[in-house]
Amino acid sequence: MTSIGGVEMVDWNLAVATATRFVRPGPEVSRDEARAIVAELRRHAKSSEEHVRAFTRMVPPQAEGETEGEPGAEHPQDTPVLVVDRPGWIKANVAGFRAVLKPLLQKMEERRSSVPGGAVLGAVGGKVTGVELGMLLSFLASRVLGQYETFAPASRDLPAAARGGRLLLVAPNIVHVERELEVDPHDFRMWVCLHEETHRTQFTAVPWLRDHIEGEIQSFLGETEIDPGTLLERLREAVQSLTGGRPEGEEGDDGGRSFVDLVQTPAQREILARLTAVMSLLEGHADYVMDGVGPDVVPSVAEIREKFQKRRASGAGRLDQALRKLLGLDAKLRQYRDGERFVRAVVDEVGMDGFNRVWTSPNTLPTKQEIAKPADWVARVHR
Repeated sequence: MTSIGGVEMVDWNLAVATATRFVRPGPEVSRDEARAIVAELRRHAKSSEEHVRAFTRMVPPQAEGETEGEPGAEHPQDTPVLVVDRPGWIKANVAGFRAVLKPLLQKMEERRSSVPGGAVLGAVGGKVTGVELGMLLSFLASRVLGQYETFAPASRDLPAAARGGRLLLVAPNIVHVERELEVDPHDFRMWVCLHEETHRTQFTAVPWLRDHIEGEIQSFLGETEIDPGTLLERLREAVQSLTGGRPEGEEGDDGGRSFVDLVQTPAQREILARLTAVMSLLEGHADYVMDGVGPDVVPSVAEIREKFQKRRASGAGRLDQALRKLLGLDAKLRQYRDGERFVRAVVDEVGMDGFNRVWTSPNTLPTKQEIAKPADWVARVHR
Protein backbone atom coordinates (compact mmCIF):
# COMPACT_ATOMS: atom_id res chain seq x y z
CA MET A 1 0.00 0.00 0.00
CA THR A 2 1.41 3.40 -0.95
CA SER A 3 0.95 5.24 2.33
CA ILE A 4 2.69 6.95 5.19
CA GLY A 5 1.51 6.22 8.70
CA GLY A 6 -1.58 4.51 7.28
CA VAL A 7 -2.52 7.54 5.12
CA GLU A 8 -2.53 6.89 1.38
CA MET A 9 -1.16 9.41 -1.09
CA VAL A 10 -4.35 8.97 -3.10
CA ASP A 11 -7.66 8.01 -1.49
CA TRP A 12 -8.59 5.45 -4.13
CA ASN A 13 -11.94 4.56 -2.56
CA LEU A 14 -12.91 8.22 -2.57
CA ALA A 15 -11.86 8.45 -6.22
CA VAL A 16 -14.24 5.61 -7.10
CA ALA A 17 -17.07 7.08 -5.02
CA THR A 18 -16.62 10.55 -6.54
CA ALA A 19 -16.44 9.30 -10.11
CA THR A 20 -19.46 7.05 -9.65
CA ARG A 21 -21.46 9.90 -8.15
CA PHE A 22 -20.71 12.42 -10.89
CA VAL A 23 -20.62 10.21 -13.97
CA ARG A 24 -23.43 10.93 -16.39
CA PRO A 25 -26.24 8.39 -16.61
CA GLY A 26 -26.22 6.17 -19.67
CA PRO A 27 -28.90 6.04 -22.37
CA GLU A 28 -32.30 4.75 -21.38
CA VAL A 29 -32.87 1.08 -22.17
CA SER A 30 -35.29 -1.47 -20.80
CA ARG A 31 -34.04 -4.36 -18.71
CA ASP A 32 -34.71 -6.82 -21.52
CA GLU A 33 -32.96 -4.58 -24.03
CA ALA A 34 -29.95 -4.26 -21.73
CA ARG A 35 -29.69 -8.05 -21.41
CA ALA A 36 -29.87 -8.43 -25.20
CA ILE A 37 -27.14 -5.80 -25.75
CA VAL A 38 -24.80 -7.47 -23.27
CA ALA A 39 -25.40 -10.89 -24.83
CA GLU A 40 -24.77 -9.55 -28.33
CA LEU A 41 -21.53 -7.83 -27.32
CA ARG A 42 -20.29 -11.07 -25.80
CA ARG A 43 -21.13 -12.97 -28.98
CA HIS A 44 -19.42 -10.37 -31.14
CA ALA A 45 -16.33 -10.36 -28.94
CA LYS A 46 -16.04 -14.13 -29.32
CA SER A 47 -16.64 -14.21 -33.08
CA SER A 48 -14.34 -11.23 -33.74
CA GLU A 49 -11.43 -13.25 -32.36
CA GLU A 50 -11.48 -15.60 -35.35
CA HIS A 51 -11.89 -12.74 -37.84
CA VAL A 52 -8.97 -10.78 -36.40
CA ARG A 53 -6.66 -13.79 -36.32
CA ALA A 54 -7.44 -14.68 -39.91
CA PHE A 55 -6.91 -11.13 -41.17
CA THR A 56 -3.77 -10.32 -39.18
CA ARG A 57 -2.23 -13.82 -39.26
CA MET A 58 -1.36 -13.32 -35.59
CA VAL A 59 -1.91 -16.33 -33.33
CA PRO A 60 -1.18 -16.61 -29.60
CA PRO A 61 1.63 -19.15 -29.00
CA GLN A 62 -0.58 -21.54 -27.02
CA ALA A 63 -3.11 -21.55 -29.85
CA GLU A 64 -0.72 -22.61 -32.61
CA GLY A 65 -1.94 -25.75 -34.31
CA GLU A 66 -5.39 -25.56 -32.78
CA THR A 67 -8.43 -26.15 -34.87
CA GLU A 68 -11.75 -24.38 -34.64
CA GLY A 69 -13.77 -25.55 -31.66
CA GLU A 70 -10.84 -26.46 -29.43
CA PRO A 71 -11.01 -24.92 -25.93
CA GLY A 72 -7.86 -22.79 -26.25
CA ALA A 73 -9.17 -21.08 -29.38
CA GLU A 74 -11.91 -19.28 -27.48
CA HIS A 75 -10.00 -17.30 -24.88
CA PRO A 76 -6.31 -16.80 -25.67
CA GLN A 77 -4.31 -17.04 -22.46
CA ASP A 78 -7.62 -16.93 -20.52
CA THR A 79 -7.91 -13.17 -21.06
CA PRO A 80 -11.48 -12.38 -20.02
CA VAL A 81 -13.93 -10.22 -21.95
CA LEU A 82 -16.11 -8.14 -19.61
CA VAL A 83 -19.15 -6.10 -20.61
CA VAL A 84 -19.36 -3.30 -18.05
CA ASP A 85 -21.31 -0.15 -17.27
CA ARG A 86 -19.71 3.21 -16.52
CA PRO A 87 -19.17 2.54 -12.78
CA GLY A 88 -17.59 -0.80 -13.71
CA TRP A 89 -15.16 0.95 -16.06
CA ILE A 90 -14.29 3.41 -13.29
CA LYS A 91 -13.50 0.63 -10.78
CA ALA A 92 -11.35 -1.20 -13.31
CA ASN A 93 -9.32 1.88 -14.18
CA VAL A 94 -8.78 2.95 -10.59
CA ALA A 95 -7.33 -0.50 -9.94
CA GLY A 96 -5.12 -0.15 -13.01
CA PHE A 97 -3.90 3.32 -12.04
CA ARG A 98 -3.16 2.11 -8.54
CA ALA A 99 -0.94 -0.68 -9.88
CA VAL A 100 0.90 1.30 -12.56
CA LEU A 101 1.44 4.45 -10.47
CA LYS A 102 2.60 2.65 -7.34
CA PRO A 103 6.35 3.33 -7.88
CA LEU A 104 5.73 7.03 -8.58
CA LEU A 105 3.48 7.46 -5.56
CA GLN A 106 5.98 5.70 -3.32
CA LYS A 107 8.65 8.10 -4.53
CA MET A 108 6.44 11.12 -3.87
CA GLU A 109 5.48 9.83 -0.42
CA GLU A 110 9.11 9.34 0.58
CA ARG A 111 9.72 12.96 -0.33
CA ARG A 112 6.67 14.09 1.61
CA SER A 113 7.63 12.07 4.71
CA SER A 114 10.81 14.12 5.06
CA VAL A 115 8.80 17.34 5.35
CA PRO A 116 7.60 18.44 8.82
CA GLY A 117 3.87 17.87 9.06
CA GLY A 118 3.93 15.60 6.03
CA ALA A 119 1.54 13.07 7.59
CA VAL A 120 -1.06 15.77 8.22
CA LEU A 121 -0.69 17.08 4.70
CA GLY A 122 -1.04 13.50 3.45
CA ALA A 123 -4.39 13.01 5.14
CA VAL A 124 -5.76 16.09 3.41
CA GLY A 125 -3.88 15.65 0.14
CA GLY A 126 -4.97 12.04 -0.28
CA LYS A 127 -8.62 13.01 -0.11
CA VAL A 128 -8.19 16.05 -2.37
CA THR A 129 -6.38 13.95 -4.94
CA GLY A 130 -9.02 11.22 -4.64
CA VAL A 131 -11.82 13.69 -5.33
CA GLU A 132 -10.04 15.31 -8.26
CA LEU A 133 -9.04 11.98 -9.81
CA GLY A 134 -12.65 10.89 -9.41
CA MET A 135 -13.84 13.97 -11.31
CA LEU A 136 -11.51 13.19 -14.19
CA LEU A 137 -12.64 9.58 -14.33
CA SER A 138 -16.29 10.66 -14.33
CA PHE A 139 -15.52 12.67 -17.46
CA LEU A 140 -13.73 9.83 -19.23
CA ALA A 141 -16.18 7.10 -18.19
CA SER A 142 -18.87 8.32 -20.56
CA ARG A 143 -16.53 8.45 -23.56
CA VAL A 144 -14.66 5.13 -23.73
CA LEU A 145 -16.26 2.47 -25.95
CA GLY A 146 -13.87 -0.33 -25.13
CA GLN A 147 -10.46 -0.88 -23.63
CA TYR A 148 -7.87 -3.62 -23.43
CA GLU A 149 -6.38 -3.31 -19.95
CA THR A 150 -2.83 -4.53 -20.30
CA PHE A 151 -1.87 -4.30 -16.63
CA ALA A 152 -5.21 -5.07 -15.00
CA PRO A 153 -5.00 -6.52 -11.49
CA ALA A 154 -7.63 -9.14 -10.78
CA SER A 155 -10.37 -8.46 -8.26
CA ARG A 156 -13.42 -10.33 -7.03
CA ASP A 157 -15.73 -8.43 -9.39
CA LEU A 158 -13.33 -7.97 -12.30
CA PRO A 159 -11.24 -11.03 -13.19
CA ALA A 160 -8.06 -10.75 -15.22
CA ALA A 161 -5.55 -13.07 -16.84
CA ALA A 162 -2.78 -14.55 -14.70
CA ARG A 163 -0.29 -11.80 -15.66
CA GLY A 164 -2.88 -9.09 -16.09
CA GLY A 165 -5.01 -8.29 -19.09
CA ARG A 166 -8.72 -8.11 -19.72
CA LEU A 167 -10.94 -6.62 -22.40
CA LEU A 168 -13.66 -4.20 -21.33
CA LEU A 169 -16.65 -3.25 -23.48
CA VAL A 170 -18.57 -0.29 -22.05
CA ALA A 171 -22.13 -1.10 -23.10
CA PRO A 172 -23.88 2.24 -22.35
CA ASN A 173 -21.26 4.22 -24.28
CA ILE A 174 -21.52 1.94 -27.30
CA VAL A 175 -25.30 2.33 -27.31
CA HIS A 176 -25.00 6.11 -26.89
CA VAL A 177 -22.67 6.49 -29.88
CA GLU A 178 -24.58 4.14 -32.19
CA ARG A 179 -27.74 6.15 -31.51
CA GLU A 180 -25.96 9.46 -31.95
CA LEU A 181 -24.49 8.36 -35.29
CA GLU A 182 -27.76 6.73 -36.38
CA VAL A 183 -25.98 3.62 -37.66
CA ASP A 184 -26.99 -0.02 -37.62
CA PRO A 185 -26.50 -1.02 -33.95
CA HIS A 186 -25.59 -4.63 -34.68
CA ASP A 187 -22.93 -3.61 -37.20
CA PHE A 188 -21.54 -0.92 -34.91
CA ARG A 189 -21.21 -3.31 -31.98
CA MET A 190 -19.28 -5.78 -34.09
CA TRP A 191 -17.09 -2.97 -35.45
CA VAL A 192 -16.13 -1.89 -31.93
CA CYS A 193 -15.43 -5.48 -30.91
CA LEU A 194 -13.09 -5.92 -33.89
CA HIS A 195 -11.01 -2.95 -32.73
CA GLU A 196 -10.75 -4.13 -29.13
CA GLU A 197 -10.14 -7.75 -30.08
CA THR A 198 -7.22 -6.58 -32.21
CA HIS A 199 -5.64 -5.12 -29.07
CA ARG A 200 -6.18 -8.37 -27.21
CA THR A 201 -4.59 -10.28 -30.08
CA GLN A 202 -1.61 -7.92 -30.15
CA PHE A 203 -0.74 -8.68 -26.54
CA THR A 204 -1.57 -12.38 -26.52
CA ALA A 205 0.23 -13.11 -29.81
CA VAL A 206 3.32 -11.04 -28.94
CA PRO A 207 4.44 -12.28 -25.50
CA TRP A 208 7.22 -9.71 -25.00
CA LEU A 209 5.03 -6.68 -25.77
CA ARG A 210 3.45 -6.30 -22.33
CA ASP A 211 6.77 -6.43 -20.47
CA HIS A 212 8.35 -4.02 -22.95
CA ILE A 213 5.64 -1.39 -22.51
CA GLU A 214 5.57 -1.85 -18.75
CA GLY A 215 9.32 -1.35 -18.64
CA GLU A 216 9.06 1.86 -20.65
CA ILE A 217 6.28 3.20 -18.42
CA GLN A 218 8.18 2.43 -15.24
CA SER A 219 11.31 4.04 -16.66
CA PHE A 220 9.26 7.12 -17.47
CA LEU A 221 7.77 7.26 -13.98
CA GLY A 222 11.16 6.59 -12.43
CA GLU A 223 12.49 9.76 -14.04
CA THR A 224 9.63 11.85 -12.70
CA GLU A 225 10.65 14.54 -10.23
CA ILE A 226 7.27 16.22 -9.89
CA ASP A 227 6.31 17.17 -6.34
CA PRO A 228 2.87 16.40 -4.84
CA GLY A 229 1.81 20.05 -4.91
CA THR A 230 2.46 20.36 -8.65
CA LEU A 231 0.59 17.14 -9.36
CA LEU A 232 -2.40 18.40 -7.37
CA GLU A 233 -2.29 21.66 -9.30
CA ARG A 234 -2.43 19.79 -12.62
CA LEU A 235 -5.45 17.84 -11.39
CA ARG A 236 -7.08 21.04 -10.18
CA GLU A 237 -6.63 22.72 -13.57
CA ALA A 238 -8.22 19.73 -15.27
CA VAL A 239 -11.23 19.79 -12.96
CA GLN A 240 -11.62 23.55 -13.42
CA SER A 241 -11.70 22.99 -17.19
CA LEU A 242 -14.30 20.27 -16.74
CA THR A 243 -16.57 22.27 -14.45
CA GLY A 244 -16.11 25.67 -16.02
CA GLY A 245 -14.25 26.91 -12.94
CA ARG A 246 -11.56 28.65 -14.95
CA PRO A 247 -12.48 32.26 -15.78
CA GLU A 248 -12.92 33.31 -19.38
CA GLY A 249 -9.69 34.23 -21.06
CA GLU A 250 -7.47 32.05 -18.88
CA GLU A 251 -7.42 29.06 -21.19
CA GLY A 252 -3.97 28.51 -22.59
CA ASP A 253 -2.15 30.24 -19.69
CA ASP A 254 -0.21 27.01 -19.24
CA GLY A 255 0.75 27.01 -22.90
CA GLY A 256 -1.78 24.32 -23.70
CA ARG A 257 0.37 21.67 -22.03
CA SER A 258 -0.87 18.28 -20.97
CA PHE A 259 -0.02 16.32 -17.82
CA VAL A 260 2.68 14.48 -19.73
CA ASP A 261 4.30 17.70 -20.92
CA LEU A 262 4.57 18.96 -17.37
CA VAL A 263 6.57 16.04 -15.98
CA GLN A 264 9.12 15.54 -18.74
CA THR A 265 12.87 15.45 -18.23
CA PRO A 266 15.23 15.01 -21.20
CA ALA A 267 15.35 11.27 -20.50
CA GLN A 268 11.57 11.16 -20.34
CA ARG A 269 11.26 12.81 -23.73
CA GLU A 270 13.18 9.92 -25.28
CA ILE A 271 11.04 7.35 -23.48
CA LEU A 272 7.87 9.21 -24.41
CA ALA A 273 8.88 9.27 -28.07
CA ARG A 274 9.22 5.48 -28.02
CA LEU A 275 5.92 5.05 -26.18
CA THR A 276 4.17 7.39 -28.60
CA ALA A 277 5.44 5.34 -31.53
CA VAL A 278 4.34 1.99 -30.10
CA MET A 279 0.92 3.34 -29.07
CA SER A 280 0.46 4.82 -32.55
CA LEU A 281 1.31 1.41 -33.97
CA LEU A 282 -1.15 -0.43 -31.71
CA GLU A 283 -4.03 2.01 -32.23
CA GLY A 284 -3.45 2.40 -35.95
CA HIS A 285 -3.19 -1.36 -36.40
CA ALA A 286 -6.52 -1.82 -34.60
CA ASP A 287 -8.19 0.79 -36.82
CA TYR A 288 -6.72 -0.80 -39.94
CA VAL A 289 -7.93 -4.26 -38.90
CA MET A 290 -11.44 -3.19 -37.92
CA ASP A 291 -11.94 -1.62 -41.33
CA GLY A 292 -10.14 -4.39 -43.20
CA VAL A 293 -12.25 -7.14 -41.65
CA GLY A 294 -15.33 -4.95 -41.80
CA PRO A 295 -16.69 -5.49 -45.33
CA ASP A 296 -17.04 -9.23 -44.78
CA VAL A 297 -18.77 -9.09 -41.38
CA VAL A 298 -19.97 -5.48 -41.04
CA PRO A 299 -22.01 -4.60 -44.15
CA SER A 300 -22.30 -0.91 -43.26
CA VAL A 301 -18.64 -0.44 -42.29
CA ALA A 302 -18.07 2.40 -44.80
CA GLU A 303 -20.98 4.41 -43.41
CA ILE A 304 -19.90 3.75 -39.83
CA ARG A 305 -16.30 4.81 -40.49
CA GLU A 306 -17.33 8.00 -42.27
CA LYS A 307 -19.70 9.09 -39.50
CA PHE A 308 -17.31 8.06 -36.74
CA GLN A 309 -14.42 10.01 -38.28
CA LYS A 310 -16.59 13.12 -38.49
CA ARG A 311 -17.50 12.68 -34.85
CA ARG A 312 -13.84 12.34 -33.86
CA ALA A 313 -12.87 15.41 -35.86
CA SER A 314 -15.66 17.64 -34.58
CA GLY A 315 -14.93 17.00 -30.91
CA ALA A 316 -17.30 18.60 -28.45
CA GLY A 317 -17.71 21.88 -26.62
CA ARG A 318 -15.03 24.29 -25.47
CA LEU A 319 -14.67 22.79 -22.01
CA ASP A 320 -14.50 19.28 -23.40
CA GLN A 321 -11.74 20.31 -25.81
CA ALA A 322 -9.79 22.08 -23.05
CA LEU A 323 -9.82 18.99 -20.85
CA ARG A 324 -8.88 16.73 -23.73
CA LYS A 325 -5.89 18.95 -24.40
CA LEU A 326 -4.80 18.95 -20.76
CA LEU A 327 -5.09 15.16 -20.53
CA GLY A 328 -3.28 14.66 -23.83
CA LEU A 329 -6.32 13.03 -25.46
CA ASP A 330 -5.81 15.10 -28.60
CA ALA A 331 -2.52 13.25 -29.02
CA LYS A 332 -4.45 9.99 -28.70
CA LEU A 333 -6.57 10.95 -31.71
CA ARG A 334 -3.43 11.67 -33.74
CA GLN A 335 -2.14 8.22 -32.81
CA TYR A 336 -5.14 6.58 -34.48
CA ARG A 337 -4.65 8.59 -37.65
CA ASP A 338 -0.86 8.43 -37.94
CA GLY A 339 -0.65 4.79 -36.90
CA GLU A 340 -3.28 3.69 -39.39
CA ARG A 341 -1.42 5.48 -42.20
CA PHE A 342 1.79 3.72 -41.19
CA VAL A 343 0.18 0.26 -41.14
CA ARG A 344 -1.60 0.81 -44.43
CA ALA A 345 1.54 2.06 -46.18
CA VAL A 346 3.67 -0.84 -44.93
CA VAL A 347 1.08 -3.51 -45.80
CA ASP A 348 0.69 -2.00 -49.27
CA GLU A 349 4.46 -2.15 -49.72
CA VAL A 350 5.44 -5.54 -48.21
CA GLY A 351 2.17 -7.33 -47.47
CA MET A 352 0.75 -8.50 -44.15
CA ASP A 353 3.54 -11.00 -43.47
CA GLY A 354 6.09 -8.28 -44.16
CA PHE A 355 4.30 -5.92 -41.82
CA ASN A 356 4.18 -8.56 -39.10
CA ARG A 357 7.96 -8.33 -38.78
CA VAL A 358 7.12 -5.36 -36.58
CA TRP A 359 6.28 -7.83 -33.80
CA THR A 360 9.66 -9.63 -33.91
CA SER A 361 11.30 -7.72 -31.04
CA PRO A 362 11.48 -4.24 -29.51
CA ASN A 363 14.17 -3.46 -32.09
CA THR A 364 11.71 -3.88 -34.96
CA LEU A 365 9.11 -1.53 -33.51
CA PRO A 366 8.88 1.70 -35.52
CA THR A 367 10.39 4.88 -34.16
CA LYS A 368 8.33 8.04 -33.88
CA GLN A 369 10.04 9.30 -37.03
CA GLU A 370 9.31 6.04 -38.89
CA ILE A 371 5.61 6.28 -38.01
CA ALA A 372 5.62 9.48 -40.08
CA LYS A 373 7.84 7.92 -42.78
CA PRO A 374 6.87 4.24 -43.21
CA ALA A 375 9.35 3.78 -46.05
CA ASP A 376 12.19 4.33 -43.57
CA TRP A 377 10.92 1.47 -41.41
CA VAL A 378 10.63 -0.80 -44.46
CA ALA A 379 14.16 0.09 -45.51
CA ARG A 380 15.56 -0.61 -42.01
CA VAL A 381 13.70 -3.84 -41.22
CA HIS A 382 13.57 -5.35 -44.73
CA ARG A 383 17.05 -4.40 -45.94
